Amino acid sequence: MRSKTFVRNINWSEFSSPFIIVVNSITWFTLIYAIFNAAVISLHLPPIETLVIFASHFLGIATSAIVGAIVFPRSRVVSLLFWIIVGVVSSVLLITISNNSTTSNLLVSLLLGVSFGLGLPSCLAYFADVTSVENRGLHGGVTWCAVGFGTLLLAVLMFSMDTTVAFLTLAVWRGFGLLFLPLRKGKAIQEKSTHTFSSYNSILRRTDVILYLVPWIMFSLVNFIEAPIIQDLLGDFYTFGGFIGFALTGIFALIGGFLSDIVGRKRVIMTGFVVVGIEYALLSLPYGMPFSWYAYIVLDGISWGMFAAVFLMTLWGDLAGTFEKEKYYVVGGLCYVLSGFLQIVIRPYVGVISKVTAFSLASFFLFLAVLPLMYAPETLPEKRIRERELRDYVEKAKKTKDKYA
Repeated sequence: MRSKTFVRNINWSEFSSPFIIVVNSITWFTLIYAIFNAAVISLHLPPIETLVIFASHFLGIATSAIVGAIVFPRSRVVSLLFWIIVGVVSSVLLITISNNSTTSNLLVSLLLGVSFGLGLPSCLAYFADVTSVENRGLHGGVTWCAVGFGTLLLAVLMFSMDTTVAFLTLAVWRGFGLLFLPLRKGKAIQEKSTHTFSSYNSILRRTDVILYLVPWIMFSLVNFIEAPIIQDLLGDFYTFGGFIGFALTGIFALIGGFLSDIVGRKRVIMTGFVVVGIEYALLSLPYGMPFSWYAYIVLDGISWGMFAAVFLMTLWGDLAGTFEKEKYYVVGGLCYVLSGFLQIVIRPYVGVISKVTAFSLASFFLFLAVLPLMYAPETLPEKRIRERELRDYVEKAKKTKDKYA
């Protein structure tokens, strides 16, 4: 019964287009940024020059996302078409990265940031517009399940490729997304003009947004500050664990998204924070304990699956309601994306940082991050939760009756 309901809850005729575009966009950027990051580091540039190159990249993401959230709603299909083409072009231009031209490297880095940030808010808003609040978690889970396994599959296929071939392969993969843009205006596109306009100021003055945003910012900061420290601790195991993590994230995104439509977003998010706190506490154990490493990889996959389905895909669309959703995704997404710059800043100083202290502080701040969530309102309609609880109670009562009849 559950499996049939699970399948019926997804209307693939409406959902297939945003599903494939989101999966294509995120898998493309995840892999191309990883290769870009490795390529820049391999140039062995002066630290300040490396920092400036990455700064231009994150600046490109931030500014283009803010601009795109304003411009793209006016003509979403055409804008997304342009965005994907820019991604193809930037993928090809990344081949020109070298240690001979600082200006060229800065421009390519900036273009890569723009090619990701410019259309992502509208892409995620398109996803939110074709899903309802009652089943958006499930759709977000299915999407991130595909992202997790899709990224893993592409990474394995590209493992032995040199940098040039890898960039060209990802350019082709990015262009593949063009095939799934809606050629006619569907329901989500037509209704877009009826959404109420909202400003960033009005969004950030909402108490419910702040109560979810503060924990998300704290998690993002802890995650990226600790990332280079964990990489230094785990060494070669970090890469192996990353492959396992993608698979686990895909599985638990599906589970977390499905559960968020049943018990609510808030409970799933709080569970994710508890899991993250435990994984950092395990890492603070003595270094010679491989058990803690394996436990960290598993727990990290579980927590990331929950956060990806709810925090990245579902929550901001819920909070937007009838307002334009692009700016809500900008508010929720930029704090995470821009926190990625911290690991570039922290990386040179990893050797002098006490790992036990760093992991202990991470657990403490993650504990504090849960406190605002205790006061945050549930975004899944309370009536929906009560109906499902009542239905489950009735089903259990029937089973009990049949058992003793």
